[in-house]
Order: sequence, then C-alpha cells, then structure tokens
Amino acid sequence: MEDSAEDKKDEKSLNFHQMELDDRILKAIAKLGWMRPTMIQEKAIPLILEKKDVLIRARTGSGKTASFSIPIIQKILNSKESAKEQTTTALILAPSKELCQQSRKVIEGLTIKCSKIIRCIDLTAKGDPTTQKHSLAQRPDIVISTPARILSHLVQKNIDIKESLETMVIDEADLMFSFGFENDLKNVLDYMPAAYQSILASATLSDEVMDLKKIVLHNPVVLKLEEPELPPITQLSHYHLPAEENDKAAILYTLFKLHLIKGKSIIFVNTVDKGYKLKLFLWQFKIRSCVLNSELPAKIRIHTVHQFNQGLYDIIIASDERSLLKPGEQLTKSSKTVKTKVKKGQDSESGVARGIDFRCVSNVINFDFPLDINSYIHRAGRTARGNNSGNVLSFVSLSENDLMNLVEEHLLASYPGEEMIMKKHQFKLEEVEPFRYRAQDGWRAITKNAVKEARLREIKAEMYNSEKLKTFFENNPHDLQVLRHDKPINVVKVPEHLAEVPEYIIPAPLRNMVGIVTKKRKHQQSVSKTKLKYQQKADNPLAVAEIDYAKKQKKF
Repeated sequence: MEDSAEDKKDEKSLNFHQMELDDRILKAIAKLGWMRPTMIQEKAIPLILEKKDVLIRARTGSGKTASFSIPIIQKILNSKESAKEQTTTALILAPSKELCQQSRKVIEGLTIKCSKIIRCIDLTAKGDPTTQKHSLAQRPDIVISTPARILSHLVQKNIDIKESLETMVIDEADLMFSFGFENDLKNVLDYMPAAYQSILASATLSDEVMDLKKIVLHNPVVLKLEEPELPPITQLSHYHLPAEENDKAAILYTLFKLHLIKGKSIIFVNTVDKGYKLKLFLWQFKIRSCVLNSELPAKIRIHTVHQFNQGLYDIIIASDERSLLKPGEQLTKSSKTVKTKVKKGQDSESGVARGIDFRCVSNVINFDFPLDINSYIHRAGRTARGNNSGNVLSFVSLSENDLMNLVEEHLLASYPGEEMIMKKHQFKLEEVEPFRYRAQDGWRAITKNAVKEARLREIKAEMYNSEKLKTFFENNPHDLQVLRHDKPINVVKVPEHLAEVPEYIIPAPLRNMVGIVTKKRKHQQSVSKTKLKYQQKADNPLAVAEIDYAKKQKKF
C-alpha cells in the first residue's frame, strides 16, 4: 500500500541542519549558497534517508537532483565508517549526457569537503572504453550513466553491482522511453541485486513513469507535491509581444541594443538553421551570442553551457528540437510522451530544452513560439530556478495566437484565482521604426548558403579544437579563449558602422541611458580624453617647459 506526501504537508518545515546531515555536507551546502531546502528537498531527503522507495514528481528547476544526491552521499559516509572494502553502492541513470553531467556537478559540489572519501564517475563524460573500464575496476561509490552505457559495461563484466548496490536513481524518468531507453533500462534491471532502494524523479507522472513505477518501486512513497509546473507569477513573469516574422528580428535587435533586456538570456527557436541565422544577424550589430547545436558532440554542448554559466557570454540560442512534433500531438493539457526520431547527425542522447542546468538565467525569449504546451513549460523552466526570479517573453504572430491561447488556458488552470498570466509587453512598436531598415537589411543579408556555411565552419572548427588541440589547451589554459563559442563566424560581411547606434534613432527618453554608446558620444569621449591629457600636462611645470622648448624647435 502506497504512502502519500500530502498527509505530511502540515508538518513543521525543516532546514538542512535539522536533517541530521554530516557536517561536511552542511559545509558544502553553505559554500553552494543554498540558504534553505526547496519544497521537494525538504520532503524527499528524510524519506530517502529512511531507505524508502520514493517517486519524486516536481517541476523543472525545483531541486530534484539535490533531493536524491544529498541522502545518497549521507548514506555512503555512514557506511564508510564500517565498510571493509571499496564498493559501488549507488547508480544514477539519466536519459541524456547533459543530465548526467548535471548530476555529476551537483555531487561534486556536495562532496567538496569529502572528495577524497567519496568517488564518483560519469560514464558519459569519457569516451575511451579502456579508461572507463579502469575507472570502474576501482569500484567508485557512485556511477552516473545513461542506460545504454551502463548496460554495455555490465554485459562486458567491467562492473558488478549484483551484491554491492544499495540505491538506484532514475532521473527524468518521463523521458527515458522517449529517448529510446526502454529496452536498455529493462535489461539493466536484470543485473540488479534482489533488494535495493529505488528512486524515480520526474517532472510529470506520465503513463511511462507509472509503468516504471510498477517495475522498479516497491511500496513507494509518492511525492506529488501540490505545486504548479512553473514558479509562482511573483517569481516568474510571462509576457507576449505581437510580432510577425519580419518584425521579430528588428524588435529583438532594438531590445538588446537599447539594453531593455538585462541579464543572461536564452533565445529559443524551432530549428537549428534559424538559430544560426539569428546568431549571424545579431553579430552584424556586435551583439555576441552562441548556438547550442545538437549536431555537435556532447562535450562541446556541455562546454558551451559551462561557458554560459560562467558568464563568458550572456546570450545563448537554443533549438527546442525534442518538442518539434505535429501541433496536434501535444496541444492538450494532458498528453502522452511521444517518441521522436533522431535526425541524421544528431546525438541520440542529447537534450536541449529539457534537463540542462542553465544557471542564473534572467530571461527566456521565445523568438519562435513553442509548438505545444509542454515545450512552453520546459522552456520557461530554464529561468526562475530555485529562489531566483525571471521573465518569459514570447513573440507571437497572428498564426500563433491559437497556440498562445492554449498555453494561457493551461497556465490559468495551474494558477487558480488569476485572471490573466501572459501579459502584453509594454513596448511601443513605433519606437522600432528607426531601427527597422537596419534590421531588415541585416536579416536579408543572411542567405541559406550563409547559414549552411556557418554551420559547416563551426562543426569543422569544433572538431579541430576538440581533437587536435586537446593536449595543448591542457598545458596552456590561458589560451582557452580560442574556444569561445560566441566568436564571429565571418560568413557575412559586417559593416563597421552597425556596431554603434546613431543618436537620432534612439527614443528621447533613452538617450541619456547608461550603456548605450552612440557615435556622437564615442567622439565626445575621445575629445574629452585628449583635453584631459593636455590639461594634465599643462598642470605639470616640467611638461609646460618641454612644450615651450618643443615649440621653439618647431617640433610641436
């Protein structure tokens, strides 16, 4: 008989230090800056520490990864006190390489004070089978993998978990089947011990998750917390802006150039080609951005997100490819997960809009409106993560109004009592007129051949950087700037005058705004620096004497 988390919702809230966690974990949590547990962490950690099977259902960005990582680390530290030998006690399965990388980084952050005691390996991070075999032979405490990778090692007997495994986690369980891991996952279960603790973590309770629950969990506690799919509207604001295809580029250029969008931003488009066209368009105005492309190897995608998280650039363009289904397939409020075919050249274990750990994102911009409700939810979930706030701005054409209305109906059902969720962005479109001719010329300049050439050049460059220069950059870390993903691709001629904004086209209220550098202001700054230089010389008696002497010698 199942327990329910809803019976416990009246209990007094717990903080991390009240969960009987090891001091080393508490110090790591403090270093990560987590002031208090999220709702799902508060409920899940004590239950997992009690060794109960748990089904965790919580929205994207709610802290699910830490909710199972913290108790796993605590249990390993407890067992180390009496363990006679090194064994693998925890297995974390995820449907994509990016999700595996995310879990590994969370665990690394939580074990920073006990890294010499707890060993963790991510099988998707290293491609060399010999290296992985050697690492597995050392019996790491935690193994992170996709089902296909771990199954391969289990079949080859590179790892044996039949006796030692105590905990298994299936992260983003609702995506396991849609990523094609159904058979692999069931085969992995044949290598599991007779008794072990199981944890399923998922953003939705789809039919596939319920099927997994029957196979994997035994008398589980179902943590189906009463919370919306997205953060409250006090934390996450939703805006829409009417715009046809010809206007979207001009509006986006204006918003960025006039600094009306502040903070780190993710721009979502519906195709990879559109992503590269948008990157080339923005670069004409010296607005740096990078494209998250699933055709590139996983290491490069992870490196791209890592640089974005580090703050090397503030704009990333992503194509939400896994939601590109026929519009009718996921427009209802409850829809089954649909398997999607992987295009040739794409990584079958790649996920873009879902599951990648983007940090401190202030804005999500839907340049192309998502094709279904689930896609909108997952795109919006990239911002306002944890206790941070964020904004979602969607450009909506007339043909996309029906899609927007469906999303609005779904959001209203999630936020009872609200009359309107998606507010119209208070932006005066007439202010775009002076920018429009520049934007239209720039957008037309980017042809299909230019986009194709840009994609080919980036793939070739990244292949060369990844393989040929790997050793060099390990020995010369300062030269890693060569690998920046927001560099110009140089397939479109960029006029120099587009980098600055002429003062006459800036709306009057914004002309004195800090950060907007115009041609006129740039010239004035140059003149001011020259005057200051000579003023400093004039104030110096020795400098004055040198100037007088130079005048006499007619050298000045």
